[in-house]
Amino acid sequence: MRAILLSGAFALFVSLLGTRVAINQFRKWGLGQQIRDDGPTSHHTKMGTPTMGGLVIVLATLVGYFGAKLLTMSAPTASALLLLFLFVGLAAVGFLDDYIKIVKQRSLGLRSKAKMVGQTVVALVFGGLALSPWLEDDDGIRPASDHVSFIRDYQGFALPVVVVMVLIWLIVTATSNGVNLTDGLDGLAAGASMMVFGAYMLVNIWQNNQSCASTSLDPDNISLCYTVRDPLDLAVVAAALTGACFGFLWWNASPAAIFMGDTGSLALGGALAGLAILTRTELLLIILGGLFVLETVSVMLQVTTFKVTKRLTGTGRRVFRIAPIHHHFEMLGWEQVTVTIRFWIITGICVAAGLGVFYAEWVSGIG
Repeated sequence: MRAILLSGAFALFVSLLGTRVAINQFRKWGLGQQIRDDGPTSHHTKMGTPTMGGLVIVLATLVGYFGAKLLTMSAPTASALLLLFLFVGLAAVGFLDDYIKIVKQRSLGLRSKAKMVGQTVVALVFGGLALSPWLEDDDGIRPASDHVSFIRDYQGFALPVVVVMVLIWLIVTATSNGVNLTDGLDGLAAGASMMVFGAYMLVNIWQNNQSCASTSLDPDNISLCYTVRDPLDLAVVAAALTGACFGFLWWNASPAAIFMGDTGSLALGGALAGLAILTRTELLLIILGGLFVLETVSVMLQVTTFKVTKRLTGTGRRVFRIAPIHHHFEMLGWEQVTVTIRFWIITGICVAAGLGVFYAEWVSGIG
């Protein structure tokens, strides 16, 4: 538990101070944000605001985790290192995207196919390692499972490795792109991610206390234990991510002095996906990350409706004035701060619902 507190505190401190340094330095280097032309006109005033602040989030998370491990004299675990690999790997893809935007002076960086290739490579390497028998612990538990998981593994049948790899790829790409789509208003993605990471920290702590490897569990309730490898160390990473987002939010809140860019949004989305996979709560992520699902569905619905109606009638129709959905409310006249705060409230409701479902499943099993 001491490592969890140290990890979160270190990451918060580094993020809070490091972001201030990054703002000044990025301005000197001319690393300014490019704004999409078809977005709300109020966003044009943000042109040139320092971007790629996700680099600070990545640095703060790594310092928080490894600093805590160093002070507690404990070795990193396979699960935590895999999660950090996914986090940093997707940050690298996002960095290339941000860098191209700045060099080319355009609002679009990597082409969609190139970005997907990068996400796919990172996701498949992560999946292959997480399913590897070489990373089994003394109890034979691998970082990732080959079963369908909501709150715990469904033991009815094991999925073929190919199917599991496809599911891991889908979860990683969908979640990273979902957070990327959400990152369109000052503080929105950072604040929402912070809450979900905090929820996963609590989930990991509970899984550690109710681990199947524990000898203190009641034999009558052994079916309620969790077969998760390294849950406590995953909580240390989740605490670092929470602290890093918290510190960054100080500078990213409206009016934002810096943006996280794709460097940050893809990395945070990857970390969320990794936590869901490594904790065997893949389907629970749909509830905990409900805001990211809403943002993604709004874009899919907008694009699909436009293409179908254009093909049928010759004139494309839209469900929303603009997608993702947070921009739709801006176009309706809502202030950016109002949209952000209300979407934070939605995230809080989703997190509370997800944690409630997680705990209720355990309680109902006891009863």
